[in-house]
Amino acid sequence: MLGWQTSYYATYIPMECRPDSYHDWYNQGNALRDQQRYQEALYSYDRALDYNPYDYWSWYWRGDVLDALGHLEEAIASYEKALEEQPTDYWAWCQKASLLRQLGRYEEAISSYDQALQTRPQDYWAWYNRGRVALEDLDWYEEAIICFQKALQARPSDYWSWYRQGDALRHLLRYNEAISSYDQALEARPQDYWAWYRRGDALRRYGRIEEALVSYGQALAIEPQDYWSAYKRSKMLQQLGRYQEAIESYEQVLAIEPEDEYAWYNQACCYALLGNKELALAKLQQAIRLNIENLELVKSDSDFDILRH
Repeated sequence: MLGWQTSYYATYIPMECRPDSYHDWYNQGNALRDQQRYQEALYSYDRALDYNPYDYWSWYWRGDVLDALGHLEEAIASYEKALEEQPTDYWAWCQKASLLRQLGRYEEAISSYDQALQTRPQDYWAWYNRGRVALEDLDWYEEAIICFQKALQARPSDYWSWYRQGDALRHLLRYNEAISSYDQALEARPQDYWAWYRRGDALRRYGRIEEALVSYGQALAIEPQDYWSAYKRSKMLQQLGRYQEAIESYEQVLAIEPEDEYAWYNQACCYALLGNKELALAKLQQAIRLNIENLELVKSDSDFDILRH
């Protein structure tokens, strides 16, 4: 956008002076929008459009304030009027796409990003946001990967594109590629616990258990209150037969979420397998207190054979 078109105004022009002036209404709309006085800004843009109904910028900024007011359908209609005047405008297509996504009209949002990309075929944001819709809303994982790869051509070290490409690859069970993608994300943001966590998930699914444990541990070193990293690390230690370590790890889970029935139950399993009947019963009682159905589960769980009597 040109500089004069995006500049905001500190004060509004008194309408008593020129009530029939398109420029005064439009400029006042910009000033009020800058002050977040959106309802008044909307009124000003409407008055500007009374005098110049084909003005692209009034329609565009009108869409912006309608979005801020939560009137999404009306905002889309305003951007469409702007696009009637400038059919190849990148920004209006992107704004429309964002609103369509919020309304759950995902395939229309994809089409709108496609229109934006006709104007700017190498644009990072349009490719990235198109990828997000494909990944998070439509489960079009292959399509999402293409989008993120295009975004990475524009920004090769972009954390979010690497991270979300990793997610798409993980959903496709392409775990080794997903791990590499998370590694690239962590080069950009080495202290991001969520990337460490998802990397752990991919490693676990790929069968690289010891490395997965390290990855979950890294996530917890950064964010000690992350329940999922603590729980999955505990579960894997239990599956590996490292019961004492698992018990200690479940303690961290319970420090985060004291009412987690699964942590109590699994900790009881670990104590039973170590032969500690007293603590196994104590932990099991907590699990049953939280969910009586755990009592039925115990009847067929071989971990508790030591407690049958």
